[in-house]
Amino acid sequence: MNIQVQPDLMVAARDLPFECVALVLQGGGALGAYQAGVYEALAEAGIHPDWVAGVSIGAINSAIIAGNEPTERVAKLRTFWQEITASPVLNWTAALHGIAPKGDLARALFNQMSATCALVSGATSFFAPRLLAPWLHPDGALEATSFYETKYLKSTLERVVDFDRINAGGMRFSVGAVNVRTGNFVYFDNTTHTIRPEHVMASGSLPPGFPAVEIDGEHYWDGGLISNTPLEWVVDSGPRQDTLAFQVDLWSAHGELPGNLAEVATRHKEIQYSSRTRASTDQFKRVQRLRHALASLLSHLPDDLRSTEEAKLLSPEADRKAYSIIQMIYRSRHYEGHSKDYEFSRLSMEEHWRAGYHDAVRTLRHPEVLQRPDGQEGVRTFDLVKDGRE
Repeated sequence: MNIQVQPDLMVAARDLPFECVALVLQGGGALGAYQAGVYEALAEAGIHPDWVAGVSIGAINSAIIAGNEPTERVAKLRTFWQEITASPVLNWTAALHGIAPKGDLARALFNQMSATCALVSGATSFFAPRLLAPWLHPDGALEATSFYETKYLKSTLERVVDFDRINAGGMRFSVGAVNVRTGNFVYFDNTTHTIRPEHVMASGSLPPGFPAVEIDGEHYWDGGLISNTPLEWVVDSGPRQDTLAFQVDLWSAHGELPGNLAEVATRHKEIQYSSRTRASTDQFKRVQRLRHALASLLSHLPDDLRSTEEAKLLSPEADRKAYSIIQMIYRSRHYEGHSKDYEFSRLSMEEHWRAGYHDAVRTLRHPEVLQRPDGQEGVRTFDLVKDGRE
């Protein structure tokens, strides 16, 4: 795994049999370093996305990728993740001295201590606790609605992301958020919006930790409140294209039956934020099979039937586009527990990054991953755990 990518070592973009390569990044707080590791492996393999879409921490990673030159993306991801895991409180610990706590129990205690530090003092360049508790502010004040302030994240984004580059449209960029007033899910997309740091921050403003972000007179919270992955937005948005989508999830829908209250809390959060990736993909397969069948049926209709209003109504839903959905899901260690999404130690960050990098490398060893699917469905899914042979 490269710590910094040198421009002269960048691999030329690989020629793939798809019209669009999409990178789809789920929310999951501190676990998001896994996505940075995945991207590093893709970049080393010459796979550069045409479209990045994210929710919450996935929105931040997406902005860093879309808002930098290809040769700078991994380095800027590394800068961001090193900054937010630079905890002065933990200077004396293994996180900064490279000495990992031995055994699951010691590591669990270390992680819990690190998570507690984040609760008490925040994360450098990301968020910080308010000087006065929310209930000490008058109703209606922004400070009365959250425990932390995120002005530090805004300045960090302005340093590591070139928003002019995002808005130039060389790469499509989408982030999901929820309108607090209407409860509607909204995608901020550089094909329809001028993207600013506030759009990225809105996607990650999970209440009651973070305040809602005001954009054009409306207020927005974390998109993960409704849907923690933007896969449906990518595959359903028009115009439809042959698409290779790398879906990088940070929560696994599958897990063990909890044996105590701590494990209940962990499993509850995993189920809540996993977004049922496989169920959504199975539904998309079914819809795409119907689209293929409809395209075949319409092609066999005589001209007089093809010109009917019914046929014209159905025609936009028919297509023969192909989709390959590559699922990479972070599978946490037993010692991580329910606080893993706000445990911002350098040690855990590096572990998450390495896990994403190696999962992507192992996935790309399977040649079918990068091949255009054929057949009636026109959809192929690949999950290293389920489909891999390693």
